[in-house]
Amino acid sequence: MKASRQSPVSSNTPNHLKTICGPVYQQCSHFTTTRPDLALMHQPGTLDGHHVQKPSDPAGLDLEEMFFDIKKELKSQYDIEEIAKYYFDGQGKAVRPLITVLMSRAINHHVHGDGRLYESQLQIAKITEMIHTASLVHDDVIDDADIRRGKTSVNFLYGQRKAVMAGDYILSVASAMLARIRNEEVIVILSQVLADLVQGEFMQLGSKENENARFAHYLKKSFKKTASLFAHSCKSVAVLSGADETMQEIAFQYGRNIGLTLQIVDDLLDFVSSSSVLGKPAAADLKLGLATAPVLFACEKFPELNPMIMRRFQEPGDVERTLELVHKSDGLEQTHYLAQQHYQECLRIIKSITPSVEQKALVTIAGKILNRVK
Repeated sequence: MKASRQSPVSSNTPNHLKTICGPVYQQCSHFTTTRPDLALMHQPGTLDGHHVQKPSDPAGLDLEEMFFDIKKELKSQYDIEEIAKYYFDGQGKAVRPLITVLMSRAINHHVHGDGRLYESQLQIAKITEMIHTASLVHDDVIDDADIRRGKTSVNFLYGQRKAVMAGDYILSVASAMLARIRNEEVIVILSQVLADLVQGEFMQLGSKENENARFAHYLKKSFKKTASLFAHSCKSVAVLSGADETMQEIAFQYGRNIGLTLQIVDDLLDFVSSSSVLGKPAAADLKLGLATAPVLFACEKFPELNPMIMRRFQEPGDVERTLELVHKSDGLEQTHYLAQQHYQECLRIIKSITPSVEQKALVTIAGKILNRVK
């Protein structure tokens, strides 16, 4: 089904969002980094008889308004509304909707010569954040986590049964919003994300004996649990822009690589950041029995980690010994190098899109994701 060209979304951006990458779109202040800020940019203009302001933040998306809209969608006469809205408080990084909107404007500029944002593309940004948040709710139930984003988790506050239902409710509302876009191709694309999330969770429950198979398993799982949402949301907004298949693939591959960069850095930070910085327990993956990139790389120098991986660090002293060996090896350095490779691929891919404020912001946010410390 061909995407129709809808009217652009107005860009009434509040003062606290009026910087690009300084930190990018204010929400990127959650990504603490040493990278220098970029200059403030303004590009006002007119289009098709409508005044279109290119706001000083390149995404042109009012995140406060987005969370308000999501909460409005989640209204219910039952207690589930309060639980479902719990994480939509604007305290998350909101990097997924940010990248979705930046990609929308960048591709619209490439295809149509302007950086407008279509209503349907903004809807994809909201849906993306809702799918991500629902997955966090479900993850916390599976992991029995008591902290999320520096505050008490939903399942700890309301119990696991209500938390599961709240996550399901968020997904059901997001699915209804997706259906209202009335684009069959986009519905199929984003539906794959839900399948990938479940498959990724099942992959996380298992481990491979062969070291090479184990690393391939880790990367595939990381794509399904994290990068799939980035990749498919970027592809969806490219479809809605009317972009050809080549440009759709460019959007997908940028999303894939930015998602893998984020996940690999996240796995690195689990070994080097404190609980207070992360907003969740440090070494959480090890305590859940998960072998991520730092451990897999450390295995090359310390084979004694292999049996610990296979028993999922369940014996007394396994977690402490693994932490010690990871820090003694070059596992952390190799993990950062792996993240850099995916970051460099982001830079290579994004060059295929016509230069614009938004295209440059996609480069900058990739750097901030690579260099973040929380």
